[in-house]
Amino acid sequence: MSAETTESTRYPNETTRNPNEATPRKQRDSAPPRRSSGSLSTSKSKWRYWSIMAGLIVASAAIALGLLAWDNPMPITDEGFWLIAQLRMKNLVVIAIVALCQAFATVAFQTVTNNRIITPSIMGFESLYVAIQTGAMYFFGVTAIVDLKGLVPFTVQLLLMVGLSLALYGWLLSGRYGNIAIMLLIGVVIGGGLGSIATFMQRTLTPSEFDVLAARLFGSISNSDSSYLPVSIPLCLLACAAIYLSSSRLNVLALGRDATSNLGLNHKYEMMKILFFVSFLMAVSVSMIGPMIFLGFLVAMLAYQFSDTYDHRYVLPMAGLLGFVVLGGAYFIMKNLFYAEGVVSIIIEVIGGGAFLFVIMRKGRL
Repeated sequence: MSAETTESTRYPNETTRNPNEATPRKQRDSAPPRRSSGSLSTSKSKWRYWSIMAGLIVASAAIALGLLAWDNPMPITDEGFWLIAQLRMKNLVVIAIVALCQAFATVAFQTVTNNRIITPSIMGFESLYVAIQTGAMYFFGVTAIVDLKGLVPFTVQLLLMVGLSLALYGWLLSGRYGNIAIMLLIGVVIGGGLGSIATFMQRTLTPSEFDVLAARLFGSISNSDSSYLPVSIPLCLLACAAIYLSSSRLNVLALGRDATSNLGLNHKYEMMKILFFVSFLMAVSVSMIGPMIFLGFLVAMLAYQFSDTYDHRYVLPMAGLLGFVVLGGAYFIMKNLFYAEGVVSIIIEVIGGGAFLFVIMRKGRL
């Protein structure tokens, strides 16, 4: 008995056909839809992402309008309204710059280090800022704090922070046994050492000097100066653009050293390039307004949760808008409801800590 006869006898209700024959139309119509493996693979995920982005854009516009128009005594049709709004525009630009710097730097840094808990603050940027401010007060008095405001002191402070970070990266990542874990550990040690030195100097200050210094050590929009903008705006935009254009390479770096090398990328070079831009972004943010430790972590965590993808082409814009909404919203609330715009970092840390605990308790992961 032939093989075809055996098959027809065993399955009498099925029609024997050539395997190369096209699938019947009825069977094709009932087949499940084809799947794709893109960043936003389903129409539901695309709709969710762009809906959240649209909501964030609307919220950002509302916050910007509120910061310019709230408690403005002049009617909007009057020329005086726009003069007052122009004076407030400086704070709005500072908020946008800091939000972009913190968001892009934290997302890129977490990708390079393959760790969703740490932030660039671990490299000691905030500790160096505190040490510089405290050292100026300790050695030169209260007038030094005033003298540190201006384009030249801002640029010098910026170069010190970038120089320290690049020296750390170049030394630790170029050696024979250099790796990212050792770099992070030494960054923690350097940050702790600078913090201890600053604390020692703070204890020797008089109460009046310490009060003046403490106002500068809180992350505050009022610490910024309009003279900083000609330097900070180009640096922020160039670094953010460079990181965004490297989104595809960041996607590969997130796979780890071995996978990156197997896919044809120089892991060490790509990592050094991203860390170079991260150091500029963090130096600009800290030099402008002071320490804002929890902002980057909060924004990066929420960006991954809301975008529901690991593709940096989608995560980075989401993080930037979230940073503006969080920082701008916190500044608006503290300034107009509590009249304490100098302590914006407090409300950010409270909200950020609550969001972190909520996500961990709900999902068990970041």
